[in-house]
Amino acid sequence: MTAFKSLASAMTKGFLRDRMSLFFVFLFPLLFLVVFGLLLGDSGDDRTKVGAVGDGPVLTALEQTGALELERYDSADAARQGVDDGDLPAAVVVEGNRVDLVFAASDQVAAGTVVGIVSGVVDKLNLGAANVTPTFTLEAEPVEDASLKPIQYLTPGILSWAVSFSGVFGAALTLVSWRKKQVLRRIRLAPVGTTTVLTSRILVSVGTALAQGVVFVAVATLPLFGLRLTGQWYLALPLLVLGTTAFFAIGMLVGAFCKTEESASGAANLIIMPMAFLSGTFFPVENAPGWLQAVSKTFPLRHMNDGMLDVLVRGKGVEALLVPSAVLIGFTLVVGFIAAKVFRWED
Repeated sequence: MTAFKSLASAMTKGFLRDRMSLFFVFLFPLLFLVVFGLLLGDSGDDRTKVGAVGDGPVLTALEQTGALELERYDSADAARQGVDDGDLPAAVVVEGNRVDLVFAASDQVAAGTVVGIVSGVVDKLNLGAANVTPTFTLEAEPVEDASLKPIQYLTPGILSWAVSFSGVFGAALTLVSWRKKQVLRRIRLAPVGTTTVLTSRILVSVGTALAQGVVFVAVATLPLFGLRLTGQWYLALPLLVLGTTAFFAIGMLVGAFCKTEESASGAANLIIMPMAFLSGTFFPVENAPGWLQAVSKTFPLRHMNDGMLDVLVRGKGVEALLVPSAVLIGFTLVVGFIAAKVFRWED
């Protein structure tokens, strides 16, 4: 235990004294959270704005759907001009019992949304006017709270990415640096076991990940961003630990092959950045091609993102940890075994 404490203390002090490491572990990923949080902070109202001319039950029903924001115009020409200029995706003109809908075909997503909503409202009002009982009924409710802000989804993903970033870079660069400076050689000659060296470094990585979690949540819960922790949010702690060990194993594998800090940094970036984009850290992958979604499920970061989102945002319980935890543990064992086989004490 004396050797373990000494190594852990030395590694921690070395990490805290390295300003560049502190920047890339804490400030660099935190900048992404702040930038995306500020850019998307006002996008909580996802209603589509459309022009509206006239009055009557159709426009009243459209307002009550909550999906459309009606911007009133005095004439049909003015509303249509707004669509022609690209200021509005569509406009609804009501004259008596006639409903005219004009939309911009260039924005197919917004146009399809508006056409579907207006068609549904008109059909429903027609059935009611004809005193016809509908054969089918639809009840819809959101899984999450409708008042959730984008920060609720940004925080889990960017926090997972920050943990992967620090885990891979910390292990890879430390291993390469120690090998170049003959530190590993001295440790090998000293009466200290390999397990003690690895566990002490993992302890520092886990402590760093937990500190990252505290900092990220503290910043995201500021009134400026408005993160609200839901359900059993503390279940994110096991994911932080398991994710750290998985990415530490990747860093050990990278450090085993690379001979310089520059090559280790490049290799780590080559692994982490594509994985971050393909795992839904910054953008959702649900709209990606099916084969790309299947590929993303082979990445540990994808499963960590999903698990963090489930426990921090969706309010799920322990059952949400089963698949992510199994994948992270399996990934750690497989990659860790490979890294141990190719590990080199000296160049």
